[in-house]
Amino acid sequence: MRHILQHFEKADPVMANIMRRHKLKPRKRNTEDRFEYLALTILYQQLSTKVADVISKRFRALFTSELFPLPKKILKVPDEKLRAVGISWAKVKYIKDLAEKVASQQVNLEVLDQLTDEEVIVELTKVKGVGRWTAEMFLMSALGRPDIFSFGDLGLQTAIKKAYSFKTLPSKRTMQRISKHWSPYRSHAARLLWASLDNE
Repeated sequence: MRHILQHFEKADPVMANIMRRHKLKPRKRNTEDRFEYLALTILYQQLSTKVADVISKRFRALFTSELFPLPKKILKVPDEKLRAVGISWAKVKYIKDLAEKVASQQVNLEVLDQLTDEEVIVELTKVKGVGRWTAEMFLMSALGRPDIFSFGDLGLQTAIKKAYSFKTLPSKRTMQRISKHWSPYRSHAARLLWASLDNE
């Protein structure tokens, strides 16, 4: 972490100060199955964690295995049965689309390590319900890419507004101008900015 702080101290004193105030633990790469990660990301969208946890538990209960169900098993479950556990019709469609594309290898999750950041985003956004933000979070968490920044994330916009004393939310261009100084540690900068939103 010291080398990241030294970089921020030279590149941007504001970010260096944020890092001094918020001690983050080194983030380990997400080890859960990539299909599981994406399916749960879709399921959790626009829900409180508490509600999504309940729905996720009901979803898993549809399958006999303790492991997260494979795409082919999900495809065999009738849409109505998925809807009955609390998954919205839109998300049923999205999860089935993910399962179908992974099962047919229209989207190959096993080769993502070999792709550039933008290529990963293009690959993942082939799935209905997976937008750029979801793909960027996947890059940060599931693939552990160190230099990812989501310019469309409201939390990051709010944190930058607060940190740099802007009167309004910063534009994408402004965020790009500021964040370029954090490279190649923009993923860590994003985590710090999210942490800075916590109440004092």
